[in-house]
Amino acid sequence: MKILIVENEIYLAQSIASKLTEIGYRCDIATTVKDALKDEKYDSVLLSTNISGQNFYPVIQKHQNSIIILMISYISNDTVSNPIKAGANDYIQKPFMIEELLRKLKHLSDFNTIKQENITYKNYLTHIFESSNLPKFDSKIKFPAIIKTNSQKMADSLVFEYCSKIKKSFSFISLTSSNTIENILKTPKDEIIYLTELQKMKKSERNKIFDAIKNRKVFMSTTDLTEDSDFFYIELNNDSKILNQEEILSIDDYVKHIILSFQNKFPDTELSKKLGISRKSLWEKRKKYGINKKK
Repeated sequence: MKILIVENEIYLAQSIASKLTEIGYRCDIATTVKDALKDEKYDSVLLSTNISGQNFYPVIQKHQNSIIILMISYISNDTVSNPIKAGANDYIQKPFMIEELLRKLKHLSDFNTIKQENITYKNYLTHIFESSNLPKFDSKIKFPAIIKTNSQKMADSLVFEYCSKIKKSFSFISLTSSNTIENILKTPKDEIIYLTELQKMKKSERNKIFDAIKNRKVFMSTTDLTEDSDFFYIELNNDSKILNQEEILSIDDYVKHIILSFQNKFPDTELSKKLGISRKSLWEKRKKYGINKKK
């Protein structure tokens, strides 16, 4: 980690730099705001809020993408509240132990990493689920709820969209894992749980699961469309019947899937050729399956 120490008390700045360098950090020292505004990038900036009366806000603006920890002599709006509103991340009061500073640096670094990962994963999932053609559903769901679907992707999309809508996270647990019950029981009571692959559970195992989720906010997904119990049901059927590794489609279902998935990508001449049928047969299959081609 590369750190900039902005402090006009040179002995203090050198002492902090020396201790951080011993641990493995790379440190530069700036004794003025002007020096701190040089065109260099730092992972973290330790900024004194008492630099001989200089305006330190340009430093916060310049290094807004860095972790900024204020080094303060006393707590006030000018030394803490206003700088944090301007973009600083945290503060530490002088004199301080180097261990306390290291703890704050690690915490903020970990937080930024997790924050960026969450943004990346959320954007990726949003992209993945855009093509799931999820129908409108009633957000007033009674829990526990079972999602019956011929497309696991649609079930995943529903849970993701529901939790995004109510601005809550959820815990994902596969029912094929060996410690499912333990994972359910250690999940906080008010947290939403998403259990998948109910169709693979034996009757004895299902009863244990059902006992564990009583009065809990739980979604369960199954691709067994004959599933029947006393739970609240949500039925999602994808006409294109998304292919997965565990599903064998009939010839008709396969042809229907291919037409729905690729008719807007390929002209009829090429699509019929890839299917090994004539254009007339392609037209007849559209009519049979009730598929309308967008013009």
